[in-house]
Amino acid sequence: MKIRLRPSSIPLTAVVREPGQPLWQIAPTRDAAGQRLTDFMMLIPRLRDRPAGEIERASRDIQAVLALHHDVVFADLNLKLNVLWVSLRPRQGAIAELVAAIRLRVPEAVLIAHQPFVL
Repeated sequence: MKIRLRPSSIPLTAVVREPGQPLWQIAPTRDAAGQRLTDFMMLIPRLRDRPAGEIERASRDIQAVLALHHDVVFADLNLKLNVLWVSLRPRQGAIAELVAAIRLRVPEAVLIAHQPFVL
């Protein structure tokens, strides 16, 4: 699994660099078998302001975690927004596992979630 990195002027060999397209155009909603995917987003505060070596280390750490999880279909690291987007096949507890594993390698990463609406 390679992380899409967009946009950045920092040359990183561990990631795919592509021009910034809107995420809704590039993030898949279904896998190759047509099954719906689930996704989550993490904020990595001030990542873009760090030295190039630290950005590369964080992206490689994230890539290493994602490569171990076969449910992951797509990942996008947006340095302009300091946001990691991950799309994966739905499985009970998969998001919690991935978030915990990413936070072990990149402790400042924070899961962005909404509060469920309760009546």
